[in-house]
Amino acid sequence: MSESNIKQLRRTRNGRIVAGVCSGIGDYIGIDANLVRIGLAIASLFGGVGVGVYAIGWLLMPDEGKNTSIVQDLINNRQVKTNTWQQETPDYSPTAGWERQEPTVPGGQKPQA
Repeated sequence: MSESNIKQLRRTRNGRIVAGVCSGIGDYIGIDANLVRIGLAIASLFGGVGVGVYAIGWLLMPDEGKNTSIVQDLINNRQVKTNTWQQETPDYSPTAGWERQEPTVPGGQKPQA
């Protein structure tokens, strides 16, 4: 089976009202996006669950034409920044050749304890 025949859950641009979550779910399931919107609106009236589900869908569903979601992009950017910072920081461990210097007072003497 080729990748073009595999259905993928994506936020769509066609039929998008806010972020394309409902139209993406409707397209994936094969139902009208308005039915998904009505379902989330009813769920929002009962405890606000629909708003949470929509927000989670917006964060976790990749946009149409992309392979990564918003959360994945944030995680990848954070890892790149962390790795870059770690690469620029010198290694001060004893195994790296850096030795701890004893504190001294003026005149080169060790401080009295």
